[in-house]
Amino acid sequence: MEIARAAGALFVRQGLRATRAEDIAQAAGIAPRTFYRYFATKEEAVAPLYAAGAQRWAEAVRAAPVHLGIPEALEHAVRHTLTPGLGVSSASWEWVRTLIRLADTSPALRKVWAEVCQTSETALGEILAARPTPTGPRPVTPSLRFAAAVAGAAVRVAVESWAATPAPPTGPEGPAALALHNLGALRAFDWSGES
Repeated sequence: MEIARAAGALFVRQGLRATRAEDIAQAAGIAPRTFYRYFATKEEAVAPLYAAGAQRWAEAVRAAPVHLGIPEALEHAVRHTLTPGLGVSSASWEWVRTLIRLADTSPALRKVWAEVCQTSETALGEILAARPTPTGPRPVTPSLRFAAAVAGAAVRVAVESWAATPAPPTGPEGPAALALHNLGALRAFDWSGES
């Protein structure tokens, strides 16, 4: 994670183009060959940062109280992970904004972001399958995978939409509010994954 933090700090401070893999290695206190042992490109170095946020949200869905249905568990997770001050500072949200904006300008970084989002959807599908139901655990069916993709897209689009604006990370235009709005628009969606 130290390499990812070093890469993120350099990307935020001096931009993606001006940052070389060697700069990241130096900032992380490692040799360039050590950097390339873990990452093929400088853009891949921030994948752990993207993944940490996605994993926090998925784990918050897992940790949501068992009496909550899937829509409520998703909303609970949004409130607990996309609200600044609850585990992630406002300053960290500004990093998120910059790193997501950079993904819009770099095909290589966009690919890293998309891969992290896809991995997150897979994990979320497994988490949704494990949530308690009256009939017990269920398999990760194509319908449940689709439900995970829909939930992931609702949150991803909210965060990307917020990042494209100058809005603060709190309030009605913040990522949590936008994600809750997106999930609310899906109230009629069949979250059961059984159809």
